Amino acid sequence: MIQCDFQEAPFIVIWELTRACELKCLHCRASAQNTRDPRELSLKEGKALIDQIYSMNNPLLVLTGGDPLMREDVFEIIEYAVQKGVRVSMTPSATPNVTKEAIKTAKDIGLSRWAFSLDGPNREIHDHFRGTDGSFDLTMKAIRYIHEFNLPLQINTVISTYNIDYLDEMAKLIEQLNCVLWSVFFLVPTGRAKRDDMISPVDHEKTFLWLSRLAKEAPFDIKTTAAQHYRRVVIQQKMRETKEPHMQIRYEHALQKGKIDAIGGLGRAPKGVNDGNGFMFISHIGDVYPSGLLPVKVGNIRDQPLAEIYRESPIFKDLRNPDGFKGKCGVCEFRHVCGGSRSRAYALTGDYLASDPSCIYIPKALR
Repeated sequence: MIQCDFQEAPFIVIWELTRACELKCLHCRASAQNTRDPRELSLKEGKALIDQIYSMNNPLLVLTGGDPLMREDVFEIIEYAVQKGVRVSMTPSATPNVTKEAIKTAKDIGLSRWAFSLDGPNREIHDHFRGTDGSFDLTMKAIRYIHEFNLPLQINTVISTYNIDYLDEMAKLIEQLNCVLWSVFFLVPTGRAKRDDMISPVDHEKTFLWLSRLAKEAPFDIKTTAAQHYRRVVIQQKMRETKEPHMQIRYEHALQKGKIDAIGGLGRAPKGVNDGNGFMFISHIGDVYPSGLLPVKVGNIRDQPLAEIYRESPIFKDLRNPDGFKGKCGVCEFRHVCGGSRSRAYALTGDYLASDPSCIYIPKALR
């Protein structure tokens, strides 16, 4: 049984190995640069970090950047984590660093999943968004290698004004690429991303409805990031469809407890994951944040144990208490499974406890 006491341990830990990257993505959270930061966590510090992560009920570990492949010791880091028993996935950038040999090495040492970003169904849209010509073709070439070595493939897509009109084409491409998971991110204006790049609240809702229909028939799983209110849409759909009174009671109970395993169709987490609530982010220099999209520093692993930061930080505690959220998020009947994107609330209002401005739903308590 997957642990789900998010007061004690996260479900997912993201470690930004480096901010170095050869791409120039328009939306880059990290505002990545070409060269590595000399302050990066060392290999020794990285192994000690993995030990701490493992001790916190062994959450999922995602290695990101920048581009993780910009570190020459990336495979040593992965191998150490795998031998420890940690489930590791990686999100490299599609650059010449992604060689057939690199993918084979990742497979041989036990990487659980390789994730690539695709932000458009064709070269023109994707390469523009990624700020680099040839990125689309490199991605397609590398995906063939991934399938050759039978390494599970995840595709990440950032939904923005650049690609909102091409979602049907994207879904067809995702299906052709034979991935196990389509991880759909909804743009948050932080880093290089701008407010004008973000889709409207109405388009958020329309996209959620579209995703909920797609999820019923797609041969791959769908997961959302910075779109906690997608859970509300799925739950609403299921509640409309069921005619059984006992199922209605089950859904009501799940809403009160924040459990989504009783509802199904929302991914692997047994509870709703949100920034700082079942989720934490560690930067390349050891700074700890509720997520990579919520740039409010809560500590540094060079100064304080990771578990202590996660469990004792007042900011993390606030984020794990949906009853303390402000505005309509704080009184919404879906707050324990949704809670709104804390990242987007912060980016648009300056307050991580404010209501998520991208949600159009009016809670029962305010009608």
